[in-house]
Amino acid sequence: MRYLRATLVATAAFAFLANTALAEPKTNLLHQWATGSDAQAIAKLGEMFEAKGGKWQQTSIAGHTANTLAKLRADVIAGNAPPAVQLKGPEIAEWNKTGMTADLDDLAKAENWEKVVAPELLPVMKPSGKWVAAPMNIHRINWIWASPKVMQAAGVTEVPKTWAEFNAACDKIVATGKICISHSTADWTDSTVFEVVVYGQDLDLYRKAFVEGNVDAMRSDGMVKAFEQFRIMTSKYMDPGMNGRDWDSMSALVGRGEAAFHIMGDWTIGLLTAAGFKEGTDYVCAQAPTDWGKPGFILNSDSVVFFQQKDPDYVEGQKLLASTILSPEFQTVFNQAKGSIPARLDVDLSKGFNPCQQKSQKDLQASIEAGTLVRSMAHNMTIPQKVRGAIMDTITEFVATPDMSAKDAANAMADAAEAQE
Repeated sequence: MRYLRATLVATAAFAFLANTALAEPKTNLLHQWATGSDAQAIAKLGEMFEAKGGKWQQTSIAGHTANTLAKLRADVIAGNAPPAVQLKGPEIAEWNKTGMTADLDDLAKAENWEKVVAPELLPVMKPSGKWVAAPMNIHRINWIWASPKVMQAAGVTEVPKTWAEFNAACDKIVATGKICISHSTADWTDSTVFEVVVYGQDLDLYRKAFVEGNVDAMRSDGMVKAFEQFRIMTSKYMDPGMNGRDWDSMSALVGRGEAAFHIMGDWTIGLLTAAGFKEGTDYVCAQAPTDWGKPGFILNSDSVVFFQQKDPDYVEGQKLLASTILSPEFQTVFNQAKGSIPARLDVDLSKGFNPCQQKSQKDLQASIEAGTLVRSMAHNMTIPQKVRGAIMDTITEFVATPDMSAKDAANAMADAAEAQE
């Protein structure tokens, strides 16, 4: 009997190993990049996955992240959790709490992810201590894109470094009849500019209010001061044509020399390049103003989170896909097209990257050393979605309501966030 049991165990073990060895890696990535350069970027990932022996499938859901999340929930309820999903920030942590995410620790250890991935991303990719997601890139939010022609015509000799310098430059530019700030009105564009203002005025306030979600910080004098600066910008420096303007046309106003400045993330590089504008001639890039005199970096990152699978082919596919995403080759090709920079800190950007991307990598490292690197609230990298939504609604209401005071806005933000708890 003992011999028979041992034989059966050995046979079962052999069968398991044989199945594992015969597993053919495959995946089906659920994502929201359905069109344009985003779709091309995902297609490139598929090409590289297949070149390494994988079988590629994708499910693209157009529109907002909420649409992707709705599809994900429906799949999970149906007992068919997808092997890979494009998600980021607190959504990764929320799904990790369900216990359904895959464990990538062995792969991460074998490929030394801990040493090469930007440290601010580690708690996002491993929310409970184990790797469950792989970052595709690092976007920088606190950029200011500037027109050398408009600045020169107004007598502004350099891109402003502080908010006082920014206001002084805008006064000169408006006096020449040009737009100072190119903008479009949407909750995420309003919130992008506002979080850059808060960060640039008071780093500690940014962390308390927008990373920790502290409502007292939202109600503080510092937040009132930030809204006061934002009101100056919306009432004096943004042009009346911003209402209804498409967000992806804002950068062209700077490129064509119709506006002096545009405050937006580094995906602006792709828009400017596609429109034929040249860095150094038609536009220059710089860190958005700060009043605390150090290099700063507000970070956003696209990533893929993995869900547990029973099919050995999908399990092997997860390892292959995660390894491909974090390979220097993919990080290079993908980010050259996206305008962002690699999530790996050891990728050489000296060839094939825009000068602004090269500056972004240097500033990222400098901000890590200075202790000023933060994640973006406006781009869903910090607080829960419902709190973020309440904050963004308040910011957009402030932009749309010219007689709303800064103090009322700060109190409304705190009240709205508190109501979500």
